[in-house]
Amino acid sequence: MKNIIKTILLLFLPFIGLAQDSVINISPEKFSKNIDAFNIDAIDGWVFHKGNDSLWAKKDMDTKGWEKLKPTDLSAKYADKNGRVEGWFRIKVRFDSSLLNKVLYVDFGQWASTAFYVDGELLATRGNTGEKRKDFREYNGGLDPLSIRFDTPAVHILSLHYVGYLSAIPPYDVKTQSMKKVIRLGGPNYSTRLSNNYKKVYTFLTSWVVICAILSVLFWLLLFQNPKEKNLFWIALYTSTVAIYTYCWAIDPSGRSFNEYRTYFIIGGLIQIPTIQLLLPILLIKVFKRKINSRLLLILIIFIIINEIGAFLTNSFETAFYFIYLGSVVFVFGICLYYVITSWKSLKGAQWAIVGGLIFTISVYLIAPILDTLIPNIYRSQYFNLLNRTVFTLGFPFSLLIYVSMRFKEMIQEVQVNAQKVVELSEEKKEQAITQQKILEEEVARQTGEIRQTLANLKSTQSQLIQSEKMASLGELTAGIAHEIQNPLNFVNNFSEVTNELIDEMNEELNKGDVEEAKSIASDIKQNLQKITHHGKRADSIVKGMLQHSRSSSHQKEPTDINKLADEYLRLAYHGLRAKDKSFNAELITNYDANLPLASIVPQDIGRVFLNLLTNAFYAVQDREKKEKVSGTPFKPTVKLSTSTDQEFIIIKVEDNGSGIPEQIKEKVMQPFFTTKPTGEGTGLGLSMSYDIVVEAHGGTIKINSEEGEFTEFTITIPIEPKTTNS
Repeated sequence: MKNIIKTILLLFLPFIGLAQDSVINISPEKFSKNIDAFNIDAIDGWVFHKGNDSLWAKKDMDTKGWEKLKPTDLSAKYADKNGRVEGWFRIKVRFDSSLLNKVLYVDFGQWASTAFYVDGELLATRGNTGEKRKDFREYNGGLDPLSIRFDTPAVHILSLHYVGYLSAIPPYDVKTQSMKKVIRLGGPNYSTRLSNNYKKVYTFLTSWVVICAILSVLFWLLLFQNPKEKNLFWIALYTSTVAIYTYCWAIDPSGRSFNEYRTYFIIGGLIQIPTIQLLLPILLIKVFKRKINSRLLLILIIFIIINEIGAFLTNSFETAFYFIYLGSVVFVFGICLYYVITSWKSLKGAQWAIVGGLIFTISVYLIAPILDTLIPNIYRSQYFNLLNRTVFTLGFPFSLLIYVSMRFKEMIQEVQVNAQKVVELSEEKKEQAITQQKILEEEVARQTGEIRQTLANLKSTQSQLIQSEKMASLGELTAGIAHEIQNPLNFVNNFSEVTNELIDEMNEELNKGDVEEAKSIASDIKQNLQKITHHGKRADSIVKGMLQHSRSSSHQKEPTDINKLADEYLRLAYHGLRAKDKSFNAELITNYDANLPLASIVPQDIGRVFLNLLTNAFYAVQDREKKEKVSGTPFKPTVKLSTSTDQEFIIIKVEDNGSGIPEQIKEKVMQPFFTTKPTGEGTGLGLSMSYDIVVEAHGGTIKINSEEGEFTEFTITIPIEPKTTNS
């Protein structure tokens, strides 16, 4: 009966919780081919006891009552109030005969202190667990595996004294859980492969960081040189965040504190999710010239926030990483594909580089699990895995580089096309100018005798203007003359032709005996002749004004009362305008210096200056009054005239509250033929002649102070002749 019970217990021993008596067989098949090792801390068979007792390392220690727990399953619930996690792990192992008398390796995890025993004998420590009254020190070294050798097939007891602390930053779990490695068992080639793999991995990681950094700097420099190419900003920003994320991901934990490593991990996660994956759809939208779908963007932001919260709520770094990474990548790729598909028909040129890079990156991402299923041995090899990650990491940034190069090529081609158009347009304009010149010459040649005489007079005026440096060239003067005279001459020619036709019609009506109709036609002829006379006089006044401007005054200077002269021309100008427009009224304000001395001047010439300035002032206030009536704004036209002296000069000021003179034309108002009045209301010679009279003939000055829409003030200074007083 006892034998039967013993047999039943032996059969069901693995299922009734007596795992502490089980023995784990270690064979070469358990070791991975890439690194020749396996994580012994992640297999079943371990037992754990919280606390510390040196007797727990003994080979024949009874582990009845110990908890079944793998070292990788340590969690915050085993910590004391100070966040300290301390305990012992034990496991029974038997090594396959093929592993006997061969060098094996034991490698330890970081950010904890461990003491490793085999059959009760201490073989190695990493850090300091606090024994022998020494301060606790967590292990944070690099490649430092322990070499051991087993020469018998007997069962061996592996014991591990573990002391660690909880993390001070999320997710506040045992620090070693971030790497999912407390202790690892390596085969004969482990040390060599570990060193080689370390170099391979960090060579690839370093190259990723360097390439991404170079690309980001390149794009920022291109943006600095081409600020109008707005897409470069989003490309530079995207590649910069990829470079920062890659750097955080490539940080070597060896020699770094847990807080430093964890900080880099968090920064990398924050950059990857809310920055990189949010920038990617925005980048596509900008490059494809699409409008941002606010609802889709809002959903993406909400999804990112949920992922971030989920990442910090999970207790495992690895779980957090895949929870964020897989979900967000799939969602973001879906949004990107949406914009690619909906923009497909409108894509062109460099935009296809972005599409190609995105599709290539998504293909690499999706094909990875397929390759892992079909050819696991090849796919899981380190070189293939690193190559796959390299393509996934750098594929899209390189497509951005291709896009930028193609875009600049397109820009150069656009510049060349535009330059060719400019050349063609210039040639066309040149031909048009030659044609117009010929037409103008033919038109001038067909002018009537009256026009030829007028041109002769104008040439004389032209000589005077050139000597006074009022015109820049003969061409400008001829153009100004033609412009001023062309309108009245056109009227004269047109009405003359119409009048001839009306005379023929009137003769026909008289022959028919229709006197009334003939009288009506005669009335029309009279009106046309009046218009011909009006426009002929207009042309005549222009010519006379020009001749008057060019004619040198022969009058002698004589002592003159400036106050009296100015007041006479003020009244003359005002009543002259009132004769044309009875409805016009203005307030006249005078302020004459009673002690003003006599000035030696030519009265007729200075009077012409006063008349011109005052006429312009009344015209300006009348023009503003008309505008203010339209807008309904109250306005009172005002013209001020004042005189004063400063011992050497007599000063005359003419001020009005009219429309003012724009700043950009102040320097032009003294030029011959320049006028702001409508066609037919001014020749543009008044201020030019005034300038000649005051400055050239009398040695004085004339200055303008004006603010557009507010006022205009002309200040004239005339030298006082010595020993000339007002009697």
